[in-house]
Amino acid sequence: MSSVPSVVTLAVVGAGQRGTGYACWALDHPERARVVAVAEPRETRRNRLVAAHGLEPDAAVDDWRELAARGRVADAVLICTLDREHLEPVLEFAALGYHVMLEKPMALTEDECRRIVDAVERAGVILSVGHVLRYTRYTRAVKEVVDSGRLGDVVNVQHLEPVGFWHQAHSFVRGNWGRTDRATSMLMAKSCHDIDWLQYVLGQPPVRVSSFGRLSHFRPENRPEGAADRCLDCRVEDTCPYSARREYGDRLARGEHRWPLSVLVDDFTPGALETALREGPYGRCVYACDNDVVDHQVVSMEFASGATATFTMTAFTEQADRRTRIFGTRGELRGDGRSLSVYDFLTRTEEAVDLDAVGGMDAAGGHGGGDAGLMDAFVAAVATGNPALVKSGPRESLTSHLTVLAAERARLAGTVEDV
Repeated sequence: MSSVPSVVTLAVVGAGQRGTGYACWALDHPERARVVAVAEPRETRRNRLVAAHGLEPDAAVDDWRELAARGRVADAVLICTLDREHLEPVLEFAALGYHVMLEKPMALTEDECRRIVDAVERAGVILSVGHVLRYTRYTRAVKEVVDSGRLGDVVNVQHLEPVGFWHQAHSFVRGNWGRTDRATSMLMAKSCHDIDWLQYVLGQPPVRVSSFGRLSHFRPENRPEGAADRCLDCRVEDTCPYSARREYGDRLARGEHRWPLSVLVDDFTPGALETALREGPYGRCVYACDNDVVDHQVVSMEFASGATATFTMTAFTEQADRRTRIFGTRGELRGDGRSLSVYDFLTRTEEAVDLDAVGGMDAAGGHGGGDAGLMDAFVAAVATGNPALVKSGPRESLTSHLTVLAAERARLAGTVEDV
């Protein structure tokens, strides 16, 4: 490891929703971290980050390769490019000696994941993957209960990710993650968080997986009679729960100048929104898009201990926090991201575990403190030269990504796959 800095300097590669969000942590903790450079192809996003962090104009470039060509200008880099564009910048910046915070998923294939792990280990730099759910206070409380033995031996887990009907429509039908060939599978894009979380909480990876799921609803044959290709032109739009006009218009009217509206517009005005809905992808009818990722999926897992788990991802819910039940030989845990209780078989009593949740569990809410927790741990690891402070390091993340890849193979082939 190189000498440790007093204030960790950060370069941001990708100033979209995630990159900007992580970088904001430095504004709240100027005594610990400072953003000194940014690479972002979109001028508006790039300029916005420059202004927020008081950067000089020459500290901003439109291509990460130009930034890498300058050598090591910061202690660490936040790589928040599109999912398919993670490998190259990690290899380049790790070789230059940058410590790396890499947004999830780390990569989309086993080969690329292994190359990333090899690169950071060879360079001797810290890697933290953006599995923010590991860093929430709620997760810490769940893991403390499991590790304490209060539940006895864990026998089975049920875990639900209620994506939410409008979030599915926004991100995984109309949005960047609607097609596997342009992005990745739904399981990798959205639910690698959950597969990773289960492994972290139980302290072991699965050894076998199976999976079922498909795209059931957001298909052309389910298009209502009379529906237009765009919500602004649709005469049945007012009866559709997926109306883009209503979803984004209501948010603008409430003054929500943040995600998801910030994905559509840089200027939060009715005119800018109408243009986005008229011309951009987010104004399309959800039954007239080119999406192909699943809208519901189940993954069944068997662990080396003999424990089993089922994970369910579904679009067809209210936007809500993840819900988990863990069944042990001496007790049962019930949690929903904000509350947690343990039922004891011996005393036949239920105890509420005290939590101090921070924000909502979605991206807009900072994932219940997970975004800040990840940055706090990563910056501390860089500042002290201690990679053990990172909960989502290269080997842990590789294991959970291999599980996701195996589960998707199982879904496509109708098989039970070894991990």
